[in-house]
Order: sequence, then C-alpha cells, then structure tokens
Amino acid sequence: MGLIGGVILGGLHLVWSMMVALGLAQLYLDWILGLHSINNPFIVMEFSIDRTIYLVVFTFVVGYVLGYVGTLMCKMTWPKK
Repeated sequence: MGLIGGVILGGLHLVWSMMVALGLAQLYLDWILGLHSINNPFIVMEFSIDRTIYLVVFTFVVGYVLGYVGTLMCKMTWPKK
C-alpha cells in the first residue's frame, strides 16, 4: 500500500507541475476558489524543473510512508482470521 500511496500523491503533484509548466495553474486556482466564493490571494510562480523534481520525489516518499504506516496500523488492529 505504500507504493500505491506514493504513486497517487506523487502523481497528483506531477499533474500540478505540468499545469504550472503549461501556464494553466493560475487559471485553475482562480476558477476553483471562485466557485467557493473565495478571492485568490495566491500567485503561481514560474516553472522550475528543480522544484518540480523535489516536489514529486518528496510527495512520493511522504505518500509511501503514510501508506506503509496505514497498512501496518490496519494489520495490527483488524482481527486475524
């Protein structure tokens, strides 16, 4: 389950990074926050491949660890057959 968590979390951030690279991220933020009647105080920075690699790798590791810990907790608390 750790690998699944890592791929999902890292994948979502990879999609976000692609939106930043394509210039769509600011439009998305403006649109989604506008749907919630919130003024957008955030400005998306310019694309950087260094930040993108760090973001995707870091969130993959976090997702992996969370998935692994979640699996361990489930195995310890669920009754054995």
